[in-house]
Amino acid sequence: MLPKPTPQQLAWQEAEMTVFFHFGVNTFTDREWGDGAEDPAIFNPTRLDCRQWVKTAKDAGFTYLILTAKHHDGFCLWQSAHTEHSVKNSPWKGGKGDVVREFAEACDEFGVKKAFYLSPWDRNAPMYGDSPAYNAYFKHQLTELLTQYGKVYEVWFDGACGEGPNGKRQEYDWSGYYGVVRQHQPEALIAICGPDVRWVGNEDGFARETEWSIQEPNADHHPGVTDPIWYPAECDVSIRPGWFWHPAEDSKVKTLDHLMRIYYQSVGRNSVLLLNVPPNDKGLLAEPDVARLAEFRRMIDASFGDEHDLARGATTDAAVIDGNPDTHWSPSNGATGGSFVLTFAAPITFNTTLAKEQIAESQRVEAYTVEAWVDSQWKSIVSGTTIGHKKIEPFDAVTTDRVRFTVNAARATPMIRRFALFNAPRGERKEE
Repeated sequence: MLPKPTPQQLAWQEAEMTVFFHFGVNTFTDREWGDGAEDPAIFNPTRLDCRQWVKTAKDAGFTYLILTAKHHDGFCLWQSAHTEHSVKNSPWKGGKGDVVREFAEACDEFGVKKAFYLSPWDRNAPMYGDSPAYNAYFKHQLTELLTQYGKVYEVWFDGACGEGPNGKRQEYDWSGYYGVVRQHQPEALIAICGPDVRWVGNEDGFARETEWSIQEPNADHHPGVTDPIWYPAECDVSIRPGWFWHPAEDSKVKTLDHLMRIYYQSVGRNSVLLLNVPPNDKGLLAEPDVARLAEFRRMIDASFGDEHDLARGATTDAAVIDGNPDTHWSPSNGATGGSFVLTFAAPITFNTTLAKEQIAESQRVEAYTVEAWVDSQWKSIVSGTTIGHKKIEPFDAVTTDRVRFTVNAARATPMIRRFALFNAPRGERKEE
């Protein structure tokens, strides 16, 4: 039996894009990693507007939004009862403000899914390195985030770890942390250093050509599990060189071509894109970032909007162009290979294929080809491996009136949910 996604994993993967908001004392010190010795008085975002963040992200197509509630410096963006290193000792709103609450309320208002990043590494906490004491402290903070702000859809942990003031390396109680999440937010995904979503392995936003959502379990994050599991990949990358806002980087926002290259190699390779867009020291998303996100959304729509799908004008017996997410094509008699053909009344020109499996029933395809009828013979234009939720393949433009899709190998009978053809606007899309 092949592993399948949970309903929460399936919804997350079908959302395709998540946004990260890195915001905290580093925003005001012009640093990437704080040391925990910052004076809370530096935190004073005079125009903080979480509604602007959330609306901008939603308009750009992001529906899961993650806030860095606490980074490695230990500064908490909420009124934590367990530390003084927080907004309660800042001048912002007279020490009465709560960024997490304003973020949560904005997410609820705009109907997007809120999520929190809570750094296990805390360079301010005096008990860090005293593993039992710090683990208890961390669970208290995690409980605050999961019980005071409504429904949480994802909790994001990284693995950064250092020595505490006592010179000892902190040993994180991962299973204990997961227990807190499952107790208070049982439907929340636990990502990266967690059992539900894994890190793709780089911070460039690029997945592998062959990207399986079916993985061997991780001993730290799936204790006692021995069989393969559904463990999909997330590709994290920042829209700027750094993760926090820096004034010198206002002119270094990634180009539209760069973002589209990331899109092709993350969403287009069976992964979810996590794009960081850091608010500035006023508490707003900076204008260059806002403008680029709008361009990004327009280009995705111009490239892959349903109205641009040339395959929908074809004739075929396969249920791959009907727009119904509940239908799919499979070879007859339970075979693990087979083909279908799209036939057009007149030749079409296209430069991109898009294929999707019915991943609610697992990921199955190991190898496939796409061919076009050219000069009275079938000519191969795409030779791929995995498909999963979505596989996008760019190539030089082809003109034809017949296209054949073939599954060459699969772990079980393939279930192809969609096959699409686009003549997408082309910049620098191919892998560097």
